[in-house]
Amino acid sequence: MTEAVEQNRTQTTDGGGEPQNRRTARRGGGDPATRGRTTIADGVVEKIAGLAARDVLGVHTMGSGLSRTFGAVRDRVPGGSKSVTRGVKAEVGEVQTALDLEIVVDYGVAIADVAQAVRENVIAAVERMTGLEVVEVNIAVSDVKLPDDEDEEPEQPRIQ
Repeated sequence: MTEAVEQNRTQTTDGGGEPQNRRTARRGGGDPATRGRTTIADGVVEKIAGLAARDVLGVHTMGSGLSRTFGAVRDRVPGGSKSVTRGVKAEVGEVQTALDLEIVVDYGVAIADVAQAVRENVIAAVERMTGLEVVEVNIAVSDVKLPDDEDEEPEQPRIQ
Protein backbone atom coordinates (compact mmCIF):
# COMPACT_ATOMS: atom_id res chain seq x y z
CA MET A 1 0.00 0.00 0.00
CA THR A 2 1.16 3.48 -0.66
CA GLU A 3 0.64 6.42 1.59
CA ALA A 4 0.70 9.92 0.23
CA VAL A 5 3.28 11.87 2.16
CA GLU A 6 4.32 15.38 1.34
CA GLN A 7 7.68 16.47 2.70
CA ASN A 8 8.71 20.07 3.13
CA ARG A 9 12.13 21.49 3.90
CA THR A 10 12.33 24.38 6.28
CA GLN A 11 15.37 26.27 7.36
CA THR A 12 16.11 27.01 10.96
CA THR A 13 19.20 28.33 12.59
CA ASP A 14 21.17 26.84 15.41
CA GLY A 15 22.38 29.13 18.12
CA GLY A 16 25.29 30.41 15.96
CA GLY A 17 23.22 31.58 13.01
CA GLU A 18 24.15 28.61 10.79
CA PRO A 19 21.15 27.41 8.77
CA GLN A 20 20.07 23.80 9.27
CA ASN A 21 17.75 21.79 7.09
CA ARG A 22 14.93 20.11 8.94
CA ARG A 23 12.40 17.78 7.38
CA THR A 24 8.79 17.92 8.39
CA ALA A 25 6.41 15.28 7.16
CA ARG A 26 2.80 16.02 6.56
CA ARG A 27 0.59 12.98 6.13
CA GLY A 28 -2.26 12.72 3.62
CA GLY A 29 -5.13 14.97 4.50
CA GLY A 30 -8.78 14.18 4.79
CA ASP A 31 -10.92 12.04 6.98
CA PRO A 32 -9.18 8.85 8.20
CA ALA A 33 -12.39 6.92 7.52
CA THR A 34 -11.89 7.48 3.78
CA ARG A 35 -8.42 5.92 3.72
CA GLY A 36 -9.04 2.30 2.79
CA ARG A 37 -11.85 -0.19 2.54
CA THR A 38 -13.57 -2.44 5.03
CA THR A 39 -15.13 -5.64 3.78
CA ILE A 40 -17.42 -7.82 5.87
CA ALA A 41 -17.74 -11.51 5.04
CA ASP A 42 -21.13 -13.16 4.57
CA GLY A 43 -20.37 -15.45 7.52
CA VAL A 44 -19.93 -12.50 9.88
CA VAL A 45 -23.37 -11.12 9.01
CA GLU A 46 -24.85 -14.64 9.26
CA LYS A 47 -23.48 -15.09 12.79
CA ILE A 48 -24.80 -11.72 13.95
CA ALA A 49 -28.23 -12.41 12.44
CA GLY A 50 -28.36 -15.96 13.83
CA LEU A 51 -27.61 -14.83 17.37
CA ALA A 52 -30.08 -11.93 17.13
CA ALA A 53 -32.85 -14.20 15.84
CA ARG A 54 -32.29 -16.77 18.60
CA ASP A 55 -32.69 -14.01 21.22
CA VAL A 56 -36.35 -13.54 20.30
CA LEU A 57 -38.90 -15.18 22.56
CA GLY A 58 -40.86 -17.80 20.61
CA VAL A 59 -37.97 -18.91 18.37
CA HIS A 60 -37.29 -22.51 19.29
CA THR A 61 -34.40 -23.11 16.89
CA MET A 62 -33.09 -22.24 13.45
CA GLY A 63 -32.86 -24.25 10.24
CA SER A 64 -34.78 -27.04 8.56
CA GLY A 65 -35.17 -30.50 10.06
CA LEU A 66 -32.34 -31.97 8.00
CA SER A 67 -29.86 -29.20 8.79
CA ARG A 68 -30.76 -29.42 12.50
CA THR A 69 -30.15 -33.18 12.47
CA PHE A 70 -26.75 -32.82 10.81
CA GLY A 71 -25.95 -29.90 13.10
CA ALA A 72 -26.80 -31.95 16.20
CA VAL A 73 -24.44 -34.71 15.05
CA ARG A 74 -21.70 -32.16 14.29
CA ASP A 75 -22.18 -30.53 17.71
CA ARG A 76 -21.43 -33.85 19.43
CA VAL A 77 -18.12 -34.36 17.63
CA PRO A 78 -15.19 -33.44 19.88
CA GLY A 79 -13.79 -30.11 18.82
CA GLY A 80 -16.99 -29.24 16.97
CA SER A 81 -18.89 -26.12 17.88
CA LYS A 82 -22.51 -25.11 17.65
CA SER A 83 -23.29 -23.49 14.35
CA VAL A 84 -24.88 -20.13 14.99
CA THR A 85 -25.28 -19.68 11.25
CA ARG A 86 -27.62 -22.65 10.84
CA GLY A 87 -30.79 -21.43 9.13
CA VAL A 88 -29.26 -18.12 8.04
CA LYS A 89 -28.13 -17.06 4.58
CA ALA A 90 -26.71 -13.60 3.90
CA GLU A 91 -25.83 -11.76 0.71
CA VAL A 92 -23.45 -8.93 1.52
CA GLY A 93 -22.61 -6.06 -0.79
CA GLU A 94 -20.44 -3.01 -0.18
CA VAL A 95 -23.09 -1.03 1.68
CA GLN A 96 -26.16 -3.29 1.85
CA THR A 97 -27.09 -6.80 2.88
CA ALA A 98 -30.09 -9.09 2.48
CA LEU A 99 -30.90 -12.03 4.76
CA ASP A 100 -32.92 -15.23 4.55
CA LEU A 101 -33.76 -16.98 7.84
CA GLU A 102 -35.40 -20.32 8.48
CA ILE A 103 -36.86 -20.68 11.96
CA VAL A 104 -38.82 -23.13 14.08
CA VAL A 105 -41.29 -21.46 16.45
CA ASP A 106 -42.70 -22.67 19.75
CA TYR A 107 -46.31 -23.86 19.71
CA GLY A 108 -48.78 -21.25 20.90
CA VAL A 109 -46.95 -18.12 19.80
CA ALA A 110 -48.31 -15.72 17.21
CA ILE A 111 -46.10 -16.49 14.22
CA ALA A 112 -46.57 -13.06 12.64
CA ASP A 113 -45.52 -11.37 15.91
CA VAL A 114 -42.47 -13.62 16.28
CA ALA A 115 -41.45 -13.00 12.66
CA GLN A 116 -41.80 -9.24 13.14
CA ALA A 117 -39.74 -9.34 16.36
CA VAL A 118 -37.05 -11.44 14.67
CA ARG A 119 -36.94 -9.05 11.72
CA GLU A 120 -36.61 -6.00 13.98
CA ASN A 121 -33.95 -7.60 16.22
CA VAL A 122 -31.88 -8.85 13.28
CA ILE A 123 -32.01 -5.52 11.44
CA ALA A 124 -31.02 -3.58 14.56
CA ALA A 125 -28.11 -5.92 15.40
CA VAL A 126 -26.69 -6.17 11.88
CA GLU A 127 -26.95 -2.45 11.15
CA ARG A 128 -25.47 -1.48 14.52
CA MET A 129 -22.54 -3.89 14.35
CA THR A 130 -21.65 -3.69 10.65
CA GLY A 131 -22.90 -0.33 9.44
CA LEU A 132 -24.49 -2.09 6.48
CA GLU A 133 -28.04 -1.22 5.45
CA VAL A 134 -30.30 -4.28 5.75
CA VAL A 135 -32.59 -4.10 2.73
CA GLU A 136 -34.64 -7.21 3.49
CA VAL A 137 -35.03 -10.03 5.99
CA ASN A 138 -37.03 -12.94 4.60
CA ILE A 139 -38.27 -15.37 7.23
CA ALA A 140 -39.44 -18.91 6.50
CA VAL A 141 -41.14 -20.74 9.38
CA SER A 142 -40.32 -24.38 8.68
CA ASP A 143 -41.83 -26.04 11.76
CA VAL A 144 -43.64 -25.62 15.05
CA LYS A 145 -42.16 -27.16 18.19
CA LEU A 146 -44.99 -28.90 20.02
CA PRO A 147 -44.78 -29.15 23.80
CA ASP A 148 -44.70 -32.96 23.77
CA ASP A 149 -42.24 -33.28 20.85
CA GLU A 150 -38.80 -34.56 21.70
CA ASP A 151 -35.88 -32.69 20.24
CA GLU A 152 -34.70 -34.13 16.96
CA GLU A 153 -31.16 -34.59 18.19
CA PRO A 154 -29.89 -38.16 18.06
CA GLU A 155 -29.72 -40.08 21.30
CA GLN A 156 -26.39 -40.37 23.02
CA PRO A 157 -24.94 -43.85 22.86
CA ARG A 158 -25.15 -45.79 26.13
CA ILE A 159 -21.54 -46.89 25.87
CA GLN A 160 -18.77 -44.40 25.25
